[in-house]
Amino acid sequence: MEIIGSVIGNRYEILEHIGTGGMAMVYKAKCRLLNRFVAIKILKPEFNEDAEFLRRFSTEAQAAASLSHTNIVSIHDVGKQGNLNYIVMEYVEGITLKEYMKNKGRLNLNEALDFSMQIALALEHAHSKRIIHRDIKPQNIVLDNTGTLKVTDFGLAKAI
Repeated sequence: MEIIGSVIGNRYEILEHIGTGGMAMVYKAKCRLLNRFVAIKILKPEFNEDAEFLRRFSTEAQAAASLSHTNIVSIHDVGKQGNLNYIVMEYVEGITLKEYMKNKGRLNLNEALDFSMQIALALEHAHSKRIIHRDIKPQNIVLDNTGTLKVTDFGLAKAI
């Protein structure tokens, strides 16, 4: 099935592929109901029959959906259509922290402190909800166009 151009959940029109992770592909989409851009994470087809991956995908959706913080990507919806399992989340216009550091090189002290504080605030919020991310790395953090960092990918999160 060609995913670009298709509509998922009678609501989300898939526009373009924006990333791939270990268990899912991420697409930019347009929500027809609210007329806004979203990101949709779709579980890779090879994991649709794997109970462990389905559990981890569900855990990510539940963990992230319970969080509401400036420095954490918001979850808007979760669903299943045919053999597609998906999570709809806030679309962040920007680049990963990994890409940013590769392009810029060494961060200055103020930038390093600012970024560290934003990540720490996101983790503090998650921990206050008894969720541990367990996979913090630059490619799981997005820097938006205003300089705000957003922690994403709660795929290995653990509720305690």
